[in-house]
Amino acid sequence: MVGSLNRNGLLVLLLNIGSIGSALQLVFTQAFTATAAEGGFAGAAVWAVIRFGVARGVFSNEAGLGSAPIAHAVAATNSPVDQGLIAMLGTFIDTIIVCSITGLAIVASGAALTSLAFESALPGIGGPLIAISLSVVAFTTILGWSFYGEKCIGFFLGSRALKPYRVLWVAAIYFGATADLGFIWLLADTMNAMMAIPNLIALLLLSPVVFRLTREFFASKGSGEEVENAPAE
Repeated sequence: MVGSLNRNGLLVLLLNIGSIGSALQLVFTQAFTATAAEGGFAGAAVWAVIRFGVARGVFSNEAGLGSAPIAHAVAATNSPVDQGLIAMLGTFIDTIIVCSITGLAIVASGAALTSLAFESALPGIGGPLIAISLSVVAFTTILGWSFYGEKCIGFFLGSRALKPYRVLWVAAIYFGATADLGFIWLLADTMNAMMAIPNLIALLLLSPVVFRLTREFFASKGSGEEVENAPAE
């Protein structure tokens, strides 16, 4: 699905290739202006633009939240560094590739919505393609975060708490789809911050271990030896 979005996003850019330069200029010149701040949030200042930009970025790629390691921890691998590099690739693809292509496609085409940008390049197909893509992404996101939650609930409360958790999770899906959008964004930002703060503290405390394992990993690659990193104690 991501590959399909990228291919069609590149098609939109190809059909609007003459506007790519001005689109890039617009992104960099208007990102931190008063116009951008007022357009996005009434009475906001530049710091507010940065704050909301970071919040939406984290919402998109989960960088720093500590959620992705829950999935990567169950992977069969001989090296945590190897798996960490794969985890970093996910953030790169999401932010640098997918979001950049989508954003440039919208700005270069002059469309107000992603669906309209894709529809301009693929008449009759672009709109339904975005609708299907969003549905698939939403569904898989629900499954992914349900898995994260189950692992956390199982760790703290035991397996007996999993069934009540699943009931609450299904109820939360309905609540999220019907509640006020502004409240949902505020709730998501708050929950993300509550995950990011302890995770970032843990990353800081564990950074010496990360640096040591990473240096050993790349040193072994340079010498042609395969060294299995032991779990940190």
